[in-house]
Amino acid sequence: MPLRYTPMLWLAMTVMVNAQEEPLNPGAVAPPRIDQYADCRDQGREFVECAPAVPDRWRLAENLGILKTRWWDPYNQNTIKGDRPVFGKDWFFVASIVSDTIAEPRSFPIPVGVQTTTDPGDLDVFGDSDSFAFNQNLITSFSLIKGSTAFKPQDLEFRLTPVFNYNYARVAEKRILYVEPSEDLDRHDGFIGLQEAFVDYHLRNVSERYDFDSVRVGIQPFSSDFRGFLFQDNQLGVRFFGNRDNNRFQYNLAAFMRLEKDTNSGLNDVSVAPREDYVFFANLYRQDLPFPGMTSQVTLVYNMNRERNDIEVDKNGFPVRPALLGNLRGRNYDVAYLGYNADGRIGRINLTASAYYALGKDRNSIFTDQSATINSYFAAIEPSYDRDWARFRLSGLIASGDGDPYDDTEHGFDAIFENPQFAGADTSYWIRQGIPFIGGGRVIGVNGRNGLLPDLRSTKEQGQSNFNNPGLILAGAGADFDILPELRLSFNANRLWFQKTDTLEALRMQDDIDNSIGWDISSAAIYRPTFVQNVVLRLSGAALKPGDGFKALYDNNENRDLYYSVLFNVVLSY
Repeated sequence: MPLRYTPMLWLAMTVMVNAQEEPLNPGAVAPPRIDQYADCRDQGREFVECAPAVPDRWRLAENLGILKTRWWDPYNQNTIKGDRPVFGKDWFFVASIVSDTIAEPRSFPIPVGVQTTTDPGDLDVFGDSDSFAFNQNLITSFSLIKGSTAFKPQDLEFRLTPVFNYNYARVAEKRILYVEPSEDLDRHDGFIGLQEAFVDYHLRNVSERYDFDSVRVGIQPFSSDFRGFLFQDNQLGVRFFGNRDNNRFQYNLAAFMRLEKDTNSGLNDVSVAPREDYVFFANLYRQDLPFPGMTSQVTLVYNMNRERNDIEVDKNGFPVRPALLGNLRGRNYDVAYLGYNADGRIGRINLTASAYYALGKDRNSIFTDQSATINSYFAAIEPSYDRDWARFRLSGLIASGDGDPYDDTEHGFDAIFENPQFAGADTSYWIRQGIPFIGGGRVIGVNGRNGLLPDLRSTKEQGQSNFNNPGLILAGAGADFDILPELRLSFNANRLWFQKTDTLEALRMQDDIDNSIGWDISSAAIYRPTFVQNVVLRLSGAALKPGDGFKALYDNNENRDLYYSVLFNVVLSY
């Protein structure tokens, strides 16, 4: 929107321009003549009605001496933060740097190495469960944007986001970090991943209020739902998106070819060929449906996996495709997810809900080596209530499990790449920690790190979906307290059960495994000393008190009654 002169601003600009031989901004329209204002006054008109438009309004404040830009100051006008054009009248550059640091002492069941152990007194199954992890990400992002984006969609954007990672891990048992028993008990590793590299092109506006259609091509972030239950990742693909009816309707049509991930950092590895794992999305959002304040989404997702002939070994030497589970053979599968998701409020109640039904075909069941039908479901709901500076939450979730692993139907629900923001998120012990499935498979987790589902995969990043799994039931409660504007305290308690245990019993050759996983108790403190997101400190602690089902799987593990997870996180943003 062009800025028009007030009389005082007109006078200041006239004096400054007349005092110099060269104009302050060569591309700008010259300031009005003094007789122009007199004409307006004689006609009885306000000056703003007849003053000429100025095409470059971003440099006015600095030219008047009101402020001075500094490249290192993100809080005031800054050229490299997109506050004014870098060239032309509407080309902007935006740079950002984020440092994300995590230190994490933790414990979970760890198997003793097959050939050797560090402690001859250990049993032949379970070893020392204490470990430590450190992860440092330096996230850099650079965007070149064309368009006046304050009130309409951008015309064109080029974005590049390389991430520089260093990670360290220490355990007390051999063959946990590396497949070779001769390797050390700690690991230092680094990696550079490419998390975004895309072009975003504005196709057209379809209304006077800038409803639009756009296309984005390249490595880009995408989430299938509000809370990341099914798919939330940065992947290579093409996405058509836009809105209608004053933004009340929004849509996405997208297709992705999944990139291989680096083993230890979890970042995209563009130095190797993409996987033969394809994901297609079509979804539609509608605001104020079915109630004012509630946004509804319907979605159709199709995952086509053609990795039956792949043999993938991670950088630590462990096989990840095919998973060392069941018949140890590679698989192809086709699965479609039909979903409904809602996020918003009903009166005073905040509500998030999600439901998926998965159906398709697994070309090679890990139990029968035959083709099997996929038929499973998932549902989650989280209502919350705000009272002054406190929010109180309830959480409920069910993911179906497989009750007969030897039939021709797989009833276990699995996601494509989950990253759930639910029931405490990564503050929770169960969501944060990946627990090895000891004795029923090799290099297999009961659940995955930063995941909810007990899907018995090799890894979330490099493995395949598995619909022969026990499923999950979760019931939880939590609360968030904004003690100070810069300090939030959160508490969460979840009760966890396997939905079915038949798959676990078949793989472990162990009868009567109870459904109870146990209690997951967690708390967190988030401190923002500057009141904004530029500096965020988080300290959280979580504990899992095992139930009878968890004890049946890990009964001999040091007679532990409690497993712990401590997370210290520092995020610095520019």
